[in-house]
Amino acid sequence: MKRASLFLTAALLASPLGLAHADDTTVKITKSAKPLPHLSADEKTSDGSVNAGGQHVDYQAVAGTLVVHPKGWDDTDKADIDGAGKPDEKSPDKSDTQAADDSNPSAEASMFYVAYFKKGAPVAGRPITFLYNGGPGSASVWLHMGAFGPRRVVTLDDSHGPAAPYQFINNDQSLLDVSDLVFIDAPGTGFSRIVGKDREKSFWGIDQDAHAFSDFIAAFLSKYDRWNSPKYLFGESYGTTRSAVLINQLEQDKSVDFNGVILLSQILNFDASVDGPEANPGVDLPYIVALPTYAATAWYHHKLGDNPPDLQSLLKDVESFASTDYTTALQQGAALDPAKRDEIANKLAQYTGLSVDYIKRANLRVDGGEFEKNLQGAETTTGRLDTRFSGPTMDPLSKEADYDPQSAAIGSAYVSVFNDYVRKTLGYGGDKYYKPEIEIDSWDMKHAPFGSSQPSTGSANVMPDLAAAMKYNPKLKVMLNAGYYDLATPYYEGIFEMRHLPMPQALQANIEFKQYASGHMVYAHQAALQQLHDNVADFIRRTEGTSPATGSANQGQAPANTH
Repeated sequence: MKRASLFLTAALLASPLGLAHADDTTVKITKSAKPLPHLSADEKTSDGSVNAGGQHVDYQAVAGTLVVHPKGWDDTDKADIDGAGKPDEKSPDKSDTQAADDSNPSAEASMFYVAYFKKGAPVAGRPITFLYNGGPGSASVWLHMGAFGPRRVVTLDDSHGPAAPYQFINNDQSLLDVSDLVFIDAPGTGFSRIVGKDREKSFWGIDQDAHAFSDFIAAFLSKYDRWNSPKYLFGESYGTTRSAVLINQLEQDKSVDFNGVILLSQILNFDASVDGPEANPGVDLPYIVALPTYAATAWYHHKLGDNPPDLQSLLKDVESFASTDYTTALQQGAALDPAKRDEIANKLAQYTGLSVDYIKRANLRVDGGEFEKNLQGAETTTGRLDTRFSGPTMDPLSKEADYDPQSAAIGSAYVSVFNDYVRKTLGYGGDKYYKPEIEIDSWDMKHAPFGSSQPSTGSANVMPDLAAAMKYNPKLKVMLNAGYYDLATPYYEGIFEMRHLPMPQALQANIEFKQYASGHMVYAHQAALQQLHDNVADFIRRTEGTSPATGSANQGQAPANTH
């Protein structure tokens, strides 16, 4: 949850840096060569119950891994390395870890998951939701322990709480009242592991990551007989980037339609990120879409002088100013009339709580880190993930915030409770190290947009992918959830992206928007968690599908789910 790992550093966001795709060079392996490492799937099962959404739900939990391979893997050669690891009798000169085709990539990943299945529910009629956090480089511990798992950790609303022992309670807001749940750790995070030649290149990148998740979901649907269940994706932060690419791959490469895509704290176009936009001069969108969050934050901390009593009315005014007068002024650049410049600076000061002088020195463009550092003075840093949080400034002379107070406030509680729960209750992990997040300095941001065989050379933008998925499946429904106090992925940024998807106007009706008085991790605020549960549960109920023949809920007569 460190600033750089929520998603990539400003330099990486603003440029096409990242690893190149793996080359075609192969190494012939002989019996004398050192065997390549090989991962295998495993699982542990347990039983539990939860009171959620006014229902008592008995469930079976499965904690385990599934093995996936990079794009280009030929599974017809799997017999060479499957089972007991015996070599193919037709190829006695090959080692027990060599595929029949030497060009098959050797890298593989074991992806960790925790799945919760409601006991006695018909498989065909029971929705299933795949959930993951972002980073890139983050495990799913945050959504699992804070939002929708059957138990959740309790943290203070907007400040740093005491150390362990932490409170761990029944989660009344678990989504098990409406859906089975699968929390997935991305390759290399949590208990997921990657091995083999070019393992980082094979899994750490926009397209590589989406391919791994696509293969994982297909394998999961087969393993647990869920191909005919209503299906949903739920991604947070970079997980929304992943979802846009993933849903397109699932539809067009796997021929699997999903009922809905649920997005929390969205970023699809990295040119819109307010983290370090000065590295991308001439692109003023980040300042425009962040302004409403600046205003909400200043309002929360009582920095607006005559603080307006109604946040909603304030934000409506700020959104209008941001998309009209402010946009026009920034587009004029150095040609902006001095009198107009003064007018805009005064208006920005009125909405942000920053001084007119500071705003002018910033050339009317204040980035996220600068706002966090300066809003409450030199000694206090405002949060990034959740701007309701504050903490002591590390370096009073620094230009920008040096850390995120919310991450510091809640990280230990989430990680400690999960490590205890996964071992004692789910029976998984043992002495393995759980990686809540990993530092990835070389994430491959090059992305081949839908319809293109070559990756783009600028900042990543997966808006075309989501639009393509919605055109390919015009019945696909999308739900965007966002917090007013999120400065990592400002809520108005998500609205802007959705309104600019390259698709027919009629498909805009398939998108719905929900905002909350919380931050990036909307669920970290108790009242917002309840609203989030109710909104998502309602979305699933409305979109889980009906039988074309009868018009009734697609419950079928499948055997009860005993997984």
